[in-house]
Amino acid sequence: MPAAVIVDAVRSPMGRGKQSGALAGTHPVDLLAQVLSALVRRQGIDPGLVDDVLVGCVGQVGEQSATPGRQAVLAAGFPEHVPSVTIERKCGSGQQAIDFAVQGVMAGAYDMVIAAGVESMSRVPMGSARMDKDPFGAGVKARYPLLVPQGVSAELVAHKWSLSRAQLDDYAARSHALAAEAAQNGGFAGEIVPIALPDAAGVFDNDETIRPGTTGERLAVLAPAFAGSEHARHFPHLDFKITAGNSSQLTDGASALLIMSEERARELGLRPRARLLASAVCGDDPLLMLTGPIAATGKVLARAGLSIGDIDAAEVNEAFASVPLAWRAEHPIAENRLNPRGGAIALGHPLGASGCRLMTTMINHLEQTGGRLGLQTMCEAGGMANATVVEILAG
Repeated sequence: MPAAVIVDAVRSPMGRGKQSGALAGTHPVDLLAQVLSALVRRQGIDPGLVDDVLVGCVGQVGEQSATPGRQAVLAAGFPEHVPSVTIERKCGSGQQAIDFAVQGVMAGAYDMVIAAGVESMSRVPMGSARMDKDPFGAGVKARYPLLVPQGVSAELVAHKWSLSRAQLDDYAARSHALAAEAAQNGGFAGEIVPIALPDAAGVFDNDETIRPGTTGERLAVLAPAFAGSEHARHFPHLDFKITAGNSSQLTDGASALLIMSEERARELGLRPRARLLASAVCGDDPLLMLTGPIAATGKVLARAGLSIGDIDAAEVNEAFASVPLAWRAEHPIAENRLNPRGGAIALGHPLGASGCRLMTTMINHLEQTGGRLGLQTMCEAGGMANATVVEILAG
C-alpha cells in the first residue's frame, strides 16, 4: 500500500466575513485559485501532474455553486485535464478533503492530489443554501422533536460541563492573545500566501481577524447571543453565556495542501513535511451537536496506538469556546498544547476552508517548535466530527 505524505500546506490570510472585509471584493473562485497557484509554485511542480483537487465548501450556492474547485483550477491556469470535486461535511469539509486525499493515495487511485477548502462568508452568507426550507424531513423530526441552532447547542455544552461565562470569555481572550503573538513573531509567515485584490486594490497578506489586547473583562460586557431566541424557551434552566466574543468569527478564506505518494515525492526531489497516521469520523447527539470531537478523539487515538499525552499540539476547532473547553475536560492535555496559536475565535472560521487551515497552522507550529505529533478535530453540524493524527517528518 503506497504511503501518503503531505509535501506542503498554505492558506490565504483570513478576512472578516462582512462587506467591509478585505476579501469581500474577491470572488471565492479567484481566492482559491490564487492559493492553488501559490501551492504548486512553491514546490515548482507541473500542475498537470495533479490527479485531482478535492475541495471542501459548505455554501454551495451562488458564487460557490459551480464546483468551485473546478473553476479555481481553470482560473489558476492548470491544464484542463485536472479535475476537481466538492466535499461537504459541514465545518469538517476541508478536513474530510485531506482524509479522502490521503486515502486515495494509499488506495493507489492518486499519485498526487490537492486537498483544499474555500468559503466566502461575506459573499455567500451562512445558511444561504437553505432559503428557509426544511432540511430535516419528517423522519428526523419524529425521532428528534427538538433540534436547535449550533449556538444553543454551545450553551447546552457549556451547561453540561459547568463552564462559567468568565471561563468562556477568558478562553476567547487567550485565543486572540496567542494568535497575536504568533503573528507578531512571524509564526504565520511561512503558511500565508498573499492575495492580490481585484481592481488593483493592492495585496492582502495578514489576518485581519485578530484583535490584540482582547481581555475577558472587555468580552464580559457583550450580551448573550441566543438568550432571546425562539429556542430559549425550551431551556429555562440555562444561564445563557455564548456571545459574539466567545464564538468563531464569520470569515473569508482558502487553504490547500499538496499530498502525494512517498515514491512520487522522491521522483520529484520533494521533501515531505508530514504524514497522516490515522483518521476517524463519528456521529454524536444532534441536540448537543458539538460534542463529536470528544468521541472522535478517542477513536483516532486508539487507531494510532497513542494516548493524549503523546500529542504535542491539538487543534480543536473553536466554533465556540465551550467546545475546546469541554473537549479538554474529557481529554486532559497541557494547556499550552491546546490550540497553541489561537483558533477560530481569533483567526476566524471560513467553514469549508477551516479543516485545511487548521492543518496548515498545526504543521507549521510543530515544525517551528520541534513537535512531532499533532491531533486535529472538528465539530460539525448534525452532531458529527472528524479527527486526524499527523506526524512531522524530519528534514
